[in-house]
Amino acid sequence: MKKTTQLAAVFALLVLLTASRPAPTGVADPATFLTDIKTELTKEWPKNRSVTLLFHGHSVPAGYFKTPMVNTLGAYPNQLLKRLKERYPYAVINVLVTAIGGEQSEQGAARFQADVLPHKPDVLFIDYALNDRRIGLEKAKKAWQTMIEQAQQAGIKVILLTPSPDLKVDMSKPDNELNQHASQIRQLADKYQTGLVDSYRAFDAKRQQGDSLSRYMAQGNHPNEAGHALIVDDLMKWF
Repeated sequence: MKKTTQLAAVFALLVLLTASRPAPTGVADPATFLTDIKTELTKEWPKNRSVTLLFHGHSVPAGYFKTPMVNTLGAYPNQLLKRLKERYPYAVINVLVTAIGGEQSEQGAARFQADVLPHKPDVLFIDYALNDRRIGLEKAKKAWQTMIEQAQQAGIKVILLTPSPDLKVDMSKPDNELNQHASQIRQLADKYQTGLVDSYRAFDAKRQQGDSLSRYMAQGNHPNEAGHALIVDDLMKWF
């Protein structure tokens, strides 16, 4: 009887400790977040399967360079595919782009169930912040949360992207509107424990090093191939 009582007390203590333990928070760890996906990418036929990467957003992932030119193969979704194939030669990788030029995140969220979820991607990348300046932080936050929550409920790994530059925005000013959206996206990645590709920080690092951002831009608000390659460098950290 005494032993049973002791066991009950230990069990009660474990329950109490578990209940009081804070829920895990923080941006996902690049070393472990896509472990299952990376394992799939290393498998050879006939044990392998196709892995689907889906890019949802605006004109940058859609491949617009100097409008109306669309450089699909030079944009970061397909630059990433090329880099991944160099690293994983046995993998079957499908890159899907549901991005629409000129769209902001409320519009992206409105078509999310119809245009994104049916593809059942292994990894979803969301990139809307450049155009979200039109709708403001509050509306953008709600739209991003809707997409993140729906994807996670479907078991999809999510990676969020902060904005690439707009040459009309002075990135030397910490309170500029792009940095405000970048900060909100970082907070969302922390809250939902998603992956994060900090494009804004990558470009800003170049600026702080004295590099000219115009070298990375096809036009004022669209990166060129070199600019897309900067984004891919951060994307590859997850693979």
